[in-house]
Amino acid sequence: MKEAIAILTGGGPAPGMNTVVGSVAKTFLRKGYRVIGLHEGYTGLFNPSPRTVDIDYPMADGIFNQGGSFLQMSRFKPKDSDFENNFNLKFFTDNNIKLLVTVGGDDTASTANRIAKFLEAKKYPIANIHVPKTIDNDLMVTDHTPGYGSAAKYIGVVMKEIIRDATVYGTKYVTVVEIMGRNAGWLTAAASLAKGEDCEGVDMICLPEVPFNVDRFVEKVERMQKEKPSIVIAVSEGVKLADGRYVCELADDVHAVDAFGHKALTGTARFLANTVARRLDTKTRCIELSTLQRCAGHLTSRTDITEAYQVGGAAAKAAFEGVTGQMVALKRISNNPYQCTTELHPISEVANLEKKVPLSWMNNNHTQMTEDFLDYARPLIQAELTPLYIAGLPHHIYMKNQK
Repeated sequence: MKEAIAILTGGGPAPGMNTVVGSVAKTFLRKGYRVIGLHEGYTGLFNPSPRTVDIDYPMADGIFNQGGSFLQMSRFKPKDSDFENNFNLKFFTDNNIKLLVTVGGDDTASTANRIAKFLEAKKYPIANIHVPKTIDNDLMVTDHTPGYGSAAKYIGVVMKEIIRDATVYGTKYVTVVEIMGRNAGWLTAAASLAKGEDCEGVDMICLPEVPFNVDRFVEKVERMQKEKPSIVIAVSEGVKLADGRYVCELADDVHAVDAFGHKALTGTARFLANTVARRLDTKTRCIELSTLQRCAGHLTSRTDITEAYQVGGAAAKAAFEGVTGQMVALKRISNNPYQCTTELHPISEVANLEKKVPLSWMNNNHTQMTEDFLDYARPLIQAELTPLYIAGLPHHIYMKNQK
């Protein structure tokens, strides 16, 4: 029987995710391997009847710069008992699978680390390589993550448009834009990319790395409105009060919890906009970008997609060299000209850890990003990769009959 590899994606979708899958698939197809895509993420590994798809060259090419994830995902977190009782080793032996490639962020990496240890302890002859992917950019050891550059580009573009819209009337107005990222402010920091010779930029940036005070926030807005009528603020969904509570918990929203114990963070912008309107008697608007940047294939960074292909190839190379239990990381060599290479790190150095935005990359008031951050982020958003358009809209790979 032909030797095979299995690929799964976990967590939330991100630009470049399909690129990684396609890159890994084509490398192994050239070596004569069968490539099996595993739907529903880790759920499929603990299921007696996993849903799979054989990936061939046309499929790997077709998904190359598609937004989202062609493989269906999940946020399944296996219990220790699942490893002993439900791990589907038969799926690996029946299909002669020699390698499992996992693609995802910190939660996916934590489970990949557990799988690597489990396979090693049981002496199962299955290698495991993890490839980073997350728009949150919060993985340790890697300079940045595939997916972040395109998401940062999207946020920079959208913030420029929001600023233009907010200033057309010249009336007093406060716009609060809520941006994803959980406990790390990398995505919200990307709002600073909007500033340039054709745009004045956002007036305030609020990151979760800085304890949030509602009263001081309102005071800052009041002072700013004395100098200019229209204010645009970028705030992270994960900003917290000094006592550790998320600001969004001050609202009346219901916050669901996922398998990893993460609260669904939403309502921060709405709460702050309503608070400002009530205290300052000014018009306000709240905008939640929410998931919009995750599958925006029409606004990807060519640099990001190129690096996604690069890490996919590096994962395949590591596997051919007999490596297991490692994650591919990006290592920046220089900013001018921008150059990045890859290196390997144990998955254990990534699992259950979060990389935060350095406070040294913010001004003294912690309201704006410095040139250090812009020097870091600007190379990641360069150039465009236009998708195939059909009937005026971007074409997506669509897997029918997914349940």
